[in-house]
Amino acid sequence: MKTTLIFRGKCGINEQSVNPTVRLDSGRGGNTMKKAAVAGLVTLASVLAVTLTACGSNSSSSSSTSSTSTSAKKISFPVATKNDKPSVSGGTLTVGMISDTAFKGIFNEELSEDANDSTVMQFGAESLFKTNNTYKIVDGGAANLKLDQKAKTATITINPNVKWSDGQPLTADDIVYAYKIIANPATKSSRYTDSLKDIVGMAEYNAGKSNEISGISTPDGGSGKTVVLHFQTMKPGMTQSGNGYFWEAAAPYHYLKDVPFKSLMASDKIRKKPLFFGPYQLSKLVAGQSAVWTPNKYYYGAKPKLSKITIETVSPATAPSAVKNKKYDIMGVSNSWYKNVKNTKGVTFLGKIPLFYSYLGFKVGKWDNKKGENVENPKAKMNNAKLRQAIAYAMNVDQVNEKFTGGLSFRIPTLIPAQFGDVFDKSAKGFPNNMDKANKLLDEAGYKKGKDGYRTDPDGKKLTIHFAAMSGNTNQEAIIKNYIQQWKKVGLRVELTNGRLMEMNSFYDKVQNDSSDVDMFQAAWSLSSEPSPNDLFSAGAPFNFTRMNTPEQTKLLSQIDSEKSFDHSYRVTAFKKWQEYMNKEAYVVPLNNSWGLTAVNDRVKGYGLNPTQAAGSSAAWADVSVTK
Repeated sequence: MKTTLIFRGKCGINEQSVNPTVRLDSGRGGNTMKKAAVAGLVTLASVLAVTLTACGSNSSSSSSTSSTSTSAKKISFPVATKNDKPSVSGGTLTVGMISDTAFKGIFNEELSEDANDSTVMQFGAESLFKTNNTYKIVDGGAANLKLDQKAKTATITINPNVKWSDGQPLTADDIVYAYKIIANPATKSSRYTDSLKDIVGMAEYNAGKSNEISGISTPDGGSGKTVVLHFQTMKPGMTQSGNGYFWEAAAPYHYLKDVPFKSLMASDKIRKKPLFFGPYQLSKLVAGQSAVWTPNKYYYGAKPKLSKITIETVSPATAPSAVKNKKYDIMGVSNSWYKNVKNTKGVTFLGKIPLFYSYLGFKVGKWDNKKGENVENPKAKMNNAKLRQAIAYAMNVDQVNEKFTGGLSFRIPTLIPAQFGDVFDKSAKGFPNNMDKANKLLDEAGYKKGKDGYRTDPDGKKLTIHFAAMSGNTNQEAIIKNYIQQWKKVGLRVELTNGRLMEMNSFYDKVQNDSSDVDMFQAAWSLSSEPSPNDLFSAGAPFNFTRMNTPEQTKLLSQIDSEKSFDHSYRVTAFKKWQEYMNKEAYVVPLNNSWGLTAVNDRVKGYGLNPTQAAGSSAAWADVSVTK
């Protein structure tokens, strides 16, 4: 499972909603979500997003119904626009991106780790591979993929018609260069994971022992159209986009090769004048606030139907009025205020339950840059499973969801969402509110209550737990205060890091860098379409923000992605063992999934939330138009 902070890799969410215009994916490039940003994802590393792109249903029908949790109401929304009117020539489209912070403006898939950046660049940042509505890689995209299990190879064949937005052809060098950007330590890319180390020679290149990646070959030369990846072992999820074992994007070598790796992230070629081979190109940028996209005249696919797409940030405070006034053609909708806008005329509300969840994480170690792995500290304040479980049982998640979202958000029982089918452990109960159980666990673990009603640690010392949480919609502060009160009821003194809710960038700066004033934190992932959790929780995963690293979990993760798991029944069992272990240890507590809602003006045509449509594939933006 990878994340996309659109985007690709993992991502964090700061409210009870999901915005289908954003996605994130860790461990991969491309436009389907990966656990990450951060899928796969990113789908990112820090995966930071206030909102995420909806994805995850294998259905291509016109509506989606919630059935992922026993606490989820039966709710349905259409997943695509229905507009049979003729498109107008030269039409323009406006997109609103809800965010209480400016986007960073890192417009490169290998370096971006922010869902907002991915959302901004989704109109041009096309994946190498085409997928169907179940995220299986199929022929017909910018490149085709052929796997050879016996030879342990993946052969990538580039469509000869694909060109960058400066007119230069997409070549083998561009694919190889993307891997070098990820694996070269000087770039500080968060995309380098244990999964990518399965490519022969990646670890040696990352360690500076080689100038080339020996397991990536170009049979017809760097300017040719073929790349062969050589793996140490083949993995059962490799047929799916977002698997994390190979990258699904390319970087323009001819354009970036003169920029030193250490300077790449700050370069104007990334920040102001990026190149893409998708249907649109960036033509105007107001740093952190807005971007204008115009057709890429070199696009290999169908000619884009719009003359201009403008995307800009929208404050959460003004977002409801923006929907009511139809200020934007497309904009995400928070579950907390959907009821206030749902009757707006001239707007269709699309919805889907995305591959996403919010979670509570406990810091038990630090990331070691030299080792490239998470180092768990057995003596860490939060390294007590009963303490972590008690904190989870004290949370009244179901009550919060009903009060603030009317059931559009719902508690989930495990870190593998139900959308993944039979690998989801439907017998898992998760952590429903149970104050008696929370108190009992704390008593058993030696956390004793003092005269002030607060508990000391097992050594008899004052216990204060520092909790990092992001700012968000108008209900966010009330929700967090509620949880702090719940923990107080069982005798736990919990205080907000910095004494307040934090904006997204500050939050992830502390969480990613293992700040000493963060003991636990609430964040979220958007997940890739391949369920392996390796890129989020392994010993070598930068996105493993709790820094947990146990031999047992390493064993369980390796079973999920082992060659034995080509036997699906074996893999199902391995997934369920991992879910059981993670709930038992509670390093990461699953909280919610949420409906991802989008308000779409009725003049928009050809837009939808399925993977092959606009919100799931940048290529599909070429099909979006307006009818007046």
